[in-house]
Amino acid sequence: MALFNLNKDSPTFLLFAIFTLAIPTIVVSQVANLVTPEFFDGIKNVADPSCAGKSFYTRDAFLNAANSYPEFGSGSADESKREIAAFFAHVTHETGHLCYVEEIDKSNAYCDTSNTQYPCVPGKFYYGRGPIQLTGNGNYGAAGQAIGFDGLNSPETVANDPVISFKTALWFWMTNVHSVVNQGFGATIQRINGALECGGKQPDKVQARIGYYTDYCNKFGVSPGENLSC
Repeated sequence: MALFNLNKDSPTFLLFAIFTLAIPTIVVSQVANLVTPEFFDGIKNVADPSCAGKSFYTRDAFLNAANSYPEFGSGSADESKREIAAFFAHVTHETGHLCYVEEIDKSNAYCDTSNTQYPCVPGKFYYGRGPIQLTGNGNYGAAGQAIGFDGLNSPETVANDPVISFKTALWFWMTNVHSVVNQGFGATIQRINGALECGGKQPDKVQARIGYYTDYCNKFGVSPGENLSC
């Protein structure tokens, strides 16, 4: 015997459908409750007034982008706080407190000629752009395909459209980092830039990331957990 009557005309079905549709809204609301204007602007206010990111990065653009990633910041209250703290710790480090929209050194095209799925377009540069500093033709191609912009032909879109810019950061996070968040902050450093920083290669940068993370955890009223370093 069926436990629930899920006939499309039944009240149970309607309530189930409404609840299912509401889940993304509930999660985004949790994110918005933590990423307050005070929190977001508190990061950006540290940057120099001349920074391009001061006018480019906005809380509205972030929340708009987060609507497309309802699993971001999901889980228990503490898990949500730690993930959002971790995300913004890396964003703070990568962009200099939301100062930089593009990588400072623009001489490297970051073209991986062996990537035949997402081949480089002649004359295009795939250096770091956006909150996570998306880098490489492989990431630009895959992010563009997932989000809906031409990452290979128009990588500069990530530095021109703030919503797409945050979407690329969240796409990278959900694709590469989200699954290891509960292993500790150190695991997220490993996924973001482990090859260059972890294992004692650049301990100052690792400590800087940890410092931002613990600060944001304190702001959210949650313990940072274990395994902070890599």
